[in-house]
Amino acid sequence: MAKATAPKDFESALAELEKIVAQMESGKLSLEDSLAAYERGASLLNFCREAISRAEQQVEALENGVMKPFSSNTDE
Repeated sequence: MAKATAPKDFESALAELEKIVAQMESGKLSLEDSLAAYERGASLLNFCREAISRAEQQVEALENGVMKPFSSNTDE
């Protein structure tokens, strides 16, 4: 596998992770490719967990009234 880049967002990380799982479950990957896929999957899983953690913190802040009110830029 080529050197992996960081996913652009949660959704793309999850989609790539699902693709990796399907490839690994197919049993058609070589041992070397399976190890590389596992490593990439672990990295994507960590990215997703961190994104979910950040989202949970934002929701908690909203529930506690900590975040500033949303302001739109429609006055242009």
